Amino acid sequence: MKIRQPAVAGLFYPADSRALRAQIEGFLRSAKPAPGPPPKALVSPHAGYAYSGPVAASAYRALESVADRIRRVVMAGPSHRVGFRGIAYGEAERLHTPLGAVEVEHGAYAALADLPQVRRYEAPFEGEHCLEVQLPFLQMVLGRFSVVPLLVGEATSEEVAEVLERLWGGEETLILISSDLSHYLDYRSARERDAKTTRAIEGLLPEAISYDDACGRVPLAGLLRQARRHGLHAHTLDLRNSGDTAGPHHQVVGYGAYAFA
Repeated sequence: MKIRQPAVAGLFYPADSRALRAQIEGFLRSAKPAPGPPPKALVSPHAGYAYSGPVAASAYRALESVADRIRRVVMAGPSHRVGFRGIAYGEAERLHTPLGAVEVEHGAYAALADLPQVRRYEAPFEGEHCLEVQLPFLQMVLGRFSVVPLLVGEATSEEVAEVLERLWGGEETLILISSDLSHYLDYRSARERDAKTTRAIEGLLPEAISYDDACGRVPLAGLLRQARRHGLHAHTLDLRNSGDTAGPHHQVVGYGAYAFA
């Protein structure tokens, strides 16, 4: 059995299980209850918890009423470390965090076997943080669940949407997109740009999200296409940046949490 050990435990979040539980519990307590119906899909940020954890908690708190129903989480995020064409899945059968192991549902990849944009490719997963940092939140909020982790390289939003459609499932399946917003602008400029991106998300307008608006813009745009096709509505749960949480104001990273129902 191939097990992927955490790459950023002790860097992006605590490596000690008790400290990690306490930190996430604190974030969840501080997050506002989510309005509206329970989500089919979420967008959550993926920076170090000191910076984006409070915003991510707003997304995961939205799962409170349906946590017992969700058995599978389809996760998609951008590849930060390895450039490649298409959409990749890895070799690991289990993903470990300080809170324990999460099973990978390798059987789900059979539904993607005929899609030319999808391939098995382990290299992008080595050291990648965008999906890993979501796992402890999922472990704290959900019961027993498996994951279908996907990393997106050079691809179109329609190629992502096609993959999401194959894995869409019913109420047992949560779609989770991992993405931060703008990077390294000053505080005021970031707020303006992230507000514009949020309007595009709420309007389900993938074409309105450009290269500099979100690091996970391609998987995010794929979700927006799918949300439009399935008649979902987007709700902003939280919108802040690192200047609001734990960083200086002269250069910030934007974070948003969004629910689709």
